Amino acid sequence: MPHDDLETQYAAAESAHLERLTSAEADVEERAVEAALRPRTLDEVVGQVRVRDQLGLVLEAARRRGRAPDHVLLSGPPGLGKTTLAMIIAAEMSVPLRLTSGPAITHAGDLAAILSGLNEGDVLFVDEIHRMSRPAEEMLYMAMEDFRVDVIIGKGPGATAIPLEIPPFTLVGATTRAGLLPGPLRDRFGFTAHLEFYEPHELDLIVHRSAGLLGVPLTDEGSSEIASRSRGTPRIANRLLRRVRDYAQVRADGLVTLPVAQSALDMFEVDESGLDRLDRAVLDVLCRRFGGGPVGVATLAVAVGEERETVEEVAEPFLVRCGFLARTPRGRVATPAAWHHLGLTPPAVTGGDSTLFDEP
Repeated sequence: MPHDDLETQYAAAESAHLERLTSAEADVEERAVEAALRPRTLDEVVGQVRVRDQLGLVLEAARRRGRAPDHVLLSGPPGLGKTTLAMIIAAEMSVPLRLTSGPAITHAGDLAAILSGLNEGDVLFVDEIHRMSRPAEEMLYMAMEDFRVDVIIGKGPGATAIPLEIPPFTLVGATTRAGLLPGPLRDRFGFTAHLEFYEPHELDLIVHRSAGLLGVPLTDEGSSEIASRSRGTPRIANRLLRRVRDYAQVRADGLVTLPVAQSALDMFEVDESGLDRLDRAVLDVLCRRFGGGPVGVATLAVAVGEERETVEEVAEPFLVRCGFLARTPRGRVATPAAWHHLGLTPPAVTGGDSTLFDEP
């Protein structure tokens, strides 16, 4: 893609307001821009070595047999590359890719219309497949296993089931919540992969690659600083790179060095551990106002001025993963690491507090 076209797409995307710079979710504009940075083949994929090797074997075996690959289920947090892998599967098999999402398939007829338009070997990608409606889900069982669906014509006693044959295809399902998938659907996938968070050195390679595509000059130290604050997520790494690029162009000479990256990320309130304003607000309230807990999540949400769902689903998972927050039967508790991160001294542990981290 020409450099000017890429910059035009980014300019359009940057005009949209991003609620959280460190959010792993992407809006419509950002998803369109991300396409320019996606790897096109498995060899270009950085990280996810185990998944990449396993998936490469599955695709190569299917190519040698001259058949469509088994259905693939990709699970893991947002921003780790599930959509990218679906695109790569289609590219590696040299077949078209059809994209849809679970929430968009509200009726069995919606799914039947999509399936009837497939050609042999096509790849159908269903994002957030766990949010598909139950009637469509039950129709999908037969489509995945027998490559046919029964279309019901009419209602009541006069209804007629017309079998519709579907050419062999590969379904690629993506989900951030694999536990919500019913067992019968999960069992019909021939290959299941769970994507893990990326290591800093892997994100460093991704930042270097994206910087090359965007024409952003940067030093190794500047790249490493961006990677270390990206919460193990490529989408966040690319987003931070764009923000640092803006800072370097406006307040520096355009080169992303370590001091420039540090100043830019500090300005955008992303600290050295990847915590943003909301994350630190939760920890600050928990430690300063409530003595480290335990505190109920609803109380925490009120204290930081956010909805309970925002604290529980947006801030809390990363804080738990970093070891700054613990979920206990009595409420949320700040760990010693959280106190030290805020520059505070944790309170002395008494005998009664020693059970806060115990499970019931």
